[in-house]
Amino acid sequence: MKNFCSSEWIWHSPSAAADEYGEFYESFPYSDGKVELFVLADSNYAVYVNGKLCASLQYADYPYDKVYDRIDITEYVKKGENHLAVVVWYYGTPNSQVYYLGTAGLRFELKLDGKTIAYSSKATLSRKSRAYESHKEKMITGQIGFSYHYDASLEDGWMLGELDGFSESFDVKIDAPLRERPIKRLDFGTVREAKLIKELGNSHLLYDLGINSVGFLEIEAEAEEKTHITVSYGEHIVDGNVRRLVGGRDFSVEITARKGVTEYTNPFRRLGAKYLEVEADASVKIKKIGIRETLYPLRSMPRPELDETENSIYDACVRTLKLCMHEHYEDCPWREQALYCMDSRNQMLCGYYAFGELEYPRACLELIAKDERPDRLLAICYPCSKNLVIPSFSLHFFTECAEYLKYSGDKEFLRSIYPKLLSILGVFVERGADKGRLITTFEGDVYWNFYEWSNGLDGQLKSPVPETDLIMNTLLSLALQKMSYIATELGYEDNYLETANKLNAAIKAEFYDCERGLFKDRNAKVTFSVLGNSLAILAGVADDKEAEAIAERLCSDTSLTPVSLSMRCFLNDALLKVDKEKYAPVILKDIERIYRPMLEMGVGTVWETELGESDFGNAGSLCHGWSALPIYYYHILKNN
Repeated sequence: MKNFCSSEWIWHSPSAAADEYGEFYESFPYSDGKVELFVLADSNYAVYVNGKLCASLQYADYPYDKVYDRIDITEYVKKGENHLAVVVWYYGTPNSQVYYLGTAGLRFELKLDGKTIAYSSKATLSRKSRAYESHKEKMITGQIGFSYHYDASLEDGWMLGELDGFSESFDVKIDAPLRERPIKRLDFGTVREAKLIKELGNSHLLYDLGINSVGFLEIEAEAEEKTHITVSYGEHIVDGNVRRLVGGRDFSVEITARKGVTEYTNPFRRLGAKYLEVEADASVKIKKIGIRETLYPLRSMPRPELDETENSIYDACVRTLKLCMHEHYEDCPWREQALYCMDSRNQMLCGYYAFGELEYPRACLELIAKDERPDRLLAICYPCSKNLVIPSFSLHFFTECAEYLKYSGDKEFLRSIYPKLLSILGVFVERGADKGRLITTFEGDVYWNFYEWSNGLDGQLKSPVPETDLIMNTLLSLALQKMSYIATELGYEDNYLETANKLNAAIKAEFYDCERGLFKDRNAKVTFSVLGNSLAILAGVADDKEAEAIAERLCSDTSLTPVSLSMRCFLNDALLKVDKEKYAPVILKDIERIYRPMLEMGVGTVWETELGESDFGNAGSLCHGWSALPIYYYHILKNN
């Protein structure tokens, strides 16, 4: 807090509404020395010094746990008077899975060689933005948030001190501890310029970036008159153009070009795309368009020894993983940009081998652990104030925490979040597992009893009353076993294995079908799934002989509900647990079968599911972090 002794939280008006932009200005003198800006906002910010963009992107945080950035802006200042301009975008919506609803505000302090020379206060001049349209509330998706409309014809010289319409700011009540960003800031890379590949009509153009990319839209346009431009973006052109409108989603942003030349870079909203489609309401010349890539700074670890096809698969998986790493791991950059427990477990496991980096996964786990709900379960995403929960994902959290401890040895961090682990696990154990009883699924509209994207396991066929099923209980058994490992490593009392063993006995008695030699998913409507039986092996519910027989069936019985890419790790791990030597070649062959078609499409990344873009009502992602798992399996199977 010593870095924020002078400043106050401010906003340009006494109150704010959803999707609102504020502009804030300070001037300061400079002769020599190091200039640093300490800044944070709800919800996002962009900093300009002397008219040049030098930083943006607020770290994802909570209203009760705010994170600030420390930015060296020395290279942007000049001798004499300098202009500091900050644009703040307040999301202000409860209907987002990547934002926790808070109060609009900005706080900053500017320091010269450690001494504060300017800071946010009521004296800071501000106004509502003119060029950014506020309150439009055009949603791209609920997992990304709002789109934007920037009107370049309304630009003025405010960033250089021409302050029309500015007045003093208003105090804002935000009472939360402040901490510094726990990971590195994103690199603003070079612009990946798109190439014109098709004219769809008058001032209706289709561009190709060459490979899936993530970053800020950058455009240079020349118009004979004020012209409205819509830029749609996507990962494929299966329909002949970009698929903009998909099931209530709208993958587009808007710019109004002034008469003459407009140069614009959006500093807030990352787009994930391979293709850009430009449609203008009047004649316009697009002189340049592309994506300024924003990537987390990483170094790649050496690859295992692979053949040519495996190398291509590995590289596509690594690129996918990189495109899904920003303020936190995100499932996919095109459609969601959200941090999920289950998805991030896959991503972290791959990242340990691809990058050998521990700071980033720790920050993601910390962000998840800071989530607070009255029912003590974890929200669907983080940060997120939307009242929606996937209970099974709270159980996956134990796996990713145990794996982080295994790869990092960071006992200090696990001790810091251990009370949270106890609290989450208690929700499940208290439902009867502590007495050796099976637990039921969760009842209520806020609970989505989802396991994976396969028929009968996606939570769409909800029972009118809670029911016991195989997958929830085997996941709980695994969570108890992971908690046992964590507790033992930390030197804490461990009664988790005893509870897991009691639960395993109940699972076997309830769900093992002796005639089929398989575990059924539930009793109400009998089905048998690859995921359920894989988890039964991994949790130790099946004995060695049963596990061997089940493993054979997992590889040959097409009547079983298949496993999706997101959960294929459990199938692979179950097979390797039974017989690594026998099943390693099977897994490697399966990876090539699944991923070769992805290479042939030429987007440079791996897909959400094997169906690609046609899945989920034509909303399938072609760049999805959970599918980068070949990185992990290539390392553990090829290096041994």
